[in-house]
Amino acid sequence: MGPIDAGHVNTVQVEKPGMEGVRADLLPVIESAGGPVLRMLRADNPHFTAFGEIYFSLVNPGAVKAWKKHRIQEQNFACPCGLILLVAYDERRSSSTFGKLASFTLGLPDNYRLLHIPPGIRYGFTALSDCPAVLANCANMVHNPDEAENLPPDSPLVPYSWSGIF
Repeated sequence: MGPIDAGHVNTVQVEKPGMEGVRADLLPVIESAGGPVLRMLRADNPHFTAFGEIYFSLVNPGAVKAWKKHRIQEQNFACPCGLILLVAYDERRSSSTFGKLASFTLGLPDNYRLLHIPPGIRYGFTALSDCPAVLANCANMVHNPDEAENLPPDSPLVPYSWSGIF
């Protein structure tokens, strides 16, 4: 399979994104006179397993943060500010979706979602908005750099090209 050009990937949100173990669930936006309240994750959420840490990644327009894969850590992403394109690549040999790509648009107003990514999925993201976007992650464990792997955005090991976005 050759690289997929980002400019031609369908990023329409689906409840079942077609990648084993990945979930993209709509999140509540509670309207308020002073601005909306954005819920992200609750302890009674079906894929909440544990709280490790929450962090926010600021993504500048035109920047690509890719490709990361965790061997143990689970990701729970939401974009409360701006718009993010997140691409996932399944590298789990035992998965029914091994070798497949999936893309997700995250952010307000139409795609405020919690994106759950289990271990073994490589992912990367970029801002689609004209201003910096914020990607929040509520991980199930404290960050441990020894359990994560990184590749550069243009790695030939991932059949995806970011070139069609900008």
